Amino acid sequence: MPTLQVTQVTKAYGQKRLFEDVDVSFNEHNRYGLTGPNGAGKSTFMKILAGELDPDTGTISRPKKTSVLKQDQFAYEDVRVLDVVLQGNRGLWAALHEKEGLLHKPDLTDDDGHRLADLESIIAEEDGYTAEADAASLLSGLGVPEADHTRLMREIPGGYKLRVLLAQALFGKPQALLLDEPTNNLDLDSICWLEGFLREYEGILVAISHDRHFLNAICTHIADIDYQTIITYPGGYDDMVMAKAGVRSRIESENAEKQKKIAQLQDFVARFSAGTRASQVQSRKKAMEKLQLADLKRSNIERPFIRFEQKRPSGKQTLTIEHLTKHWPGVKVADDFSALVTRGDKIAIIGRNGVGKTTLCKMLMGQLEPDEGTLTWGHEAKVGYLAQDHREGIPNDTTAAEWLHTFDHKAGNEEIRGLLGRMLFKGEEGLKPTRALSGGEGVRLIFAKLMLTKDNVLVLDEPTNHLDLESIVALGDALSKYEGTAFVVTHDRDLIEQFATRLWAFTPQGLVDFRGTYDEFLEKTGAAAVGTRAGTASGKRR
Repeated sequence: MPTLQVTQVTKAYGQKRLFEDVDVSFNEHNRYGLTGPNGAGKSTFMKILAGELDPDTGTISRPKKTSVLKQDQFAYEDVRVLDVVLQGNRGLWAALHEKEGLLHKPDLTDDDGHRLADLESIIAEEDGYTAEADAASLLSGLGVPEADHTRLMREIPGGYKLRVLLAQALFGKPQALLLDEPTNNLDLDSICWLEGFLREYEGILVAISHDRHFLNAICTHIADIDYQTIITYPGGYDDMVMAKAGVRSRIESENAEKQKKIAQLQDFVARFSAGTRASQVQSRKKAMEKLQLADLKRSNIERPFIRFEQKRPSGKQTLTIEHLTKHWPGVKVADDFSALVTRGDKIAIIGRNGVGKTTLCKMLMGQLEPDEGTLTWGHEAKVGYLAQDHREGIPNDTTAAEWLHTFDHKAGNEEIRGLLGRMLFKGEEGLKPTRALSGGEGVRLIFAKLMLTKDNVLVLDEPTNHLDLESIVALGDALSKYEGTAFVVTHDRDLIEQFATRLWAFTPQGLVDFRGTYDEFLEKTGAAAVGTRAGTASGKRR
């Protein structure tokens, strides 16, 4: 039975030790989610599993057919899309390539004939005669249009290139499958398709994802990086969180009882050590030696404290959209779309990639003009914005604290430090140059800015990009408690279910305004109606 075996693995960068003497087995028929906060070492550990990075100490034993989701989307620019997928099965691809070379020889020798027979056997064993059809099926499931299957990689959009690399990893029935953030750049339909595919996968799966719903849907186990080691829990992500909290709570309770008992024994020893009860004192000392407290290392899991407030509420009619029309070449973002948004509405904007969700956000912010129609903000509407490319909004020539001060010169240093602390910028990290911020730090800094400006409307375009699971949970809590109006573009289903009271959904029938929850929307329209692969939706109001 194939096993991915990790033995006594240690990895550190400088003084920071990510994990130490890790022993863990990943077994066939099991699907593992690799979890831990940003900086815990998830991607580093995945690279060690894949053989792309050596551990400081220890060994890795992996199945011969181990497939890895590649991250370099520009590595195959002059290769046909279908051929990129076929290269996921290295043995089959080598056999097909060698066969083609032999068939182009003007004269075949007897040895060539024998070799061709061997190659035909390899191709048959690897399902080579249905390989292109199988590859096309994977691409279609992941939302890559059929017209792109025979194009070169450099001729297709960047978002589709990542899907092609995912199809490559899935192709050829690998014994072990290593996926680092496979849902990035996937829309809701493609994520649902991938979940179904992975649930049927019979090999060893190890996946990193910040999508809690995805992990709960596919995982039989969670391998959690914490306390400088990896602990495996049965079940999905939510099961792991409950089990982990339960174990820690039990150990804390047991330690508290032991500490109470030790204090009583110490009191007895202190009172009678100089008296006539020497034997009893020795007995108490031995009892204290046996009452060792369980080692309870500090967890590296941290959750930011996000709370969006408003200085003053907007008018009841927050936004009026009348006959909005916006077209790009080949894409109808909206076609005669009208909607009235009232104070406190929480709107999730959903749909396939490329249908115009970011364009809609930019029109809300006045950064793009509609072709026809109007968007009119109501009385005292004050809008806070997190762009999809959020780093463009943060200058590079300042620090996190100085940038926050530009939005409220009256804010004291203590208030700014408090905001940064709530967003996990500890101690002097608020003085960190903005050019050095990671993706997750940049998003958390913008959250701190929105908490400082206290806008009564929020427009958040893909806010979960770069966030770890704990931060996404905190964001969901903040949005559900926010008393203002929110427009949020996201593919995270748990987040949508947590905060949204209304959906603007790009469907094959157009841009739909649906009043209700995401579950109600799916029940009414069906799971496949959340977007359009071709991006040709027209706008209607429901």
